[in-house]
Amino acid sequence: MSGSQRKVYVTHKIPEAGLSILRKEGCELDIGSERPSFSKEELIVALRKKPYDAVICLLTDVIDAEVFDAAPRAKIFANYAVGFNNIDVEEAKKRGITITNTPGALTEAVAEHTVALMLAISRRVVESDRFMRDGSFTGWGPELFLGEELQGKTLGILGAGRIGGRVAEIVSRGFGMKVIYYDVKQSSELEHPKAGGPGASFRATPEEVLKEADIVSLHVPLLPSTTHLINKERLALMKRGAYLINTSRGAVIDESALVDALKRGTIRGAALDVFEHEPSLASGLRELQNVVLTAHIASATALARNSMATLAAENIVAFFKGEKPQNIVSP
Repeated sequence: MSGSQRKVYVTHKIPEAGLSILRKEGCELDIGSERPSFSKEELIVALRKKPYDAVICLLTDVIDAEVFDAAPRAKIFANYAVGFNNIDVEEAKKRGITITNTPGALTEAVAEHTVALMLAISRRVVESDRFMRDGSFTGWGPELFLGEELQGKTLGILGAGRIGGRVAEIVSRGFGMKVIYYDVKQSSELEHPKAGGPGASFRATPEEVLKEADIVSLHVPLLPSTTHLINKERLALMKRGAYLINTSRGAVIDESALVDALKRGTIRGAALDVFEHEPSLASGLRELQNVVLTAHIASATALARNSMATLAAENIVAFFKGEKPQNIVSP
């Protein structure tokens, strides 16, 4: 690879684990904004400054025809994320631009955070923390902050990919939970685990999962078919004592409908790491006590973020060498 001739634009600073790989290959790196609100217009201006050969972008970056026009020499866009709904993949295909992502690198981190959210909402950890901090605690009481145990409950998973499968493994083995799931295709690996665990049971529709589960966990990509997958009608199918967990994509849930369901007691609670109009929240969500909110941190471990950076860089290096990157989304 003629690294000295390769210019790579990185839209936001990513861990050095990835940047060092590109530097060792002799690539010239330009790193964009450290602000999460870096706009598409600002990105276009930045890309026009040099003839970049590759771009590393984030899930928060809108990558469309106008962005591709601003970097005509860049034939690979490496998304520092598993999802790629921020990229116009069809437009990339038309132009012969390769799109890559970073699957696998954050599976464990996101699965663990999902389980952390289950525990936080079912055992009312955040409510109790606030109660202590504001000085309301005056002594132990037999019915103070009663929650629910996970042991013996049914977890319903919508989306049985790497992360959904790992969550199923953790809760079935660790808590003895029954697992049911829906996906566009059945998973023999999920239903017949290699060692231990009861295995998961397939349900033919999301509705069946929603009706039966005590906790519903979302692990689907954001597609036209999954936007508002959880809406008013489907929330109404859930048990009144059920919890909803989302570490996938915010727009999978109709957030306004969820606020209404939480206020009315349609479901008992929710725990969210992603939001429909991130970083904004639907009106009323912030004030609810029966919801746990985290700041899109499910993959926020040093190991996961370093691994993501490494994968993104390795995808670009492979492309420059004329090899097939590990994680091609398009073409």
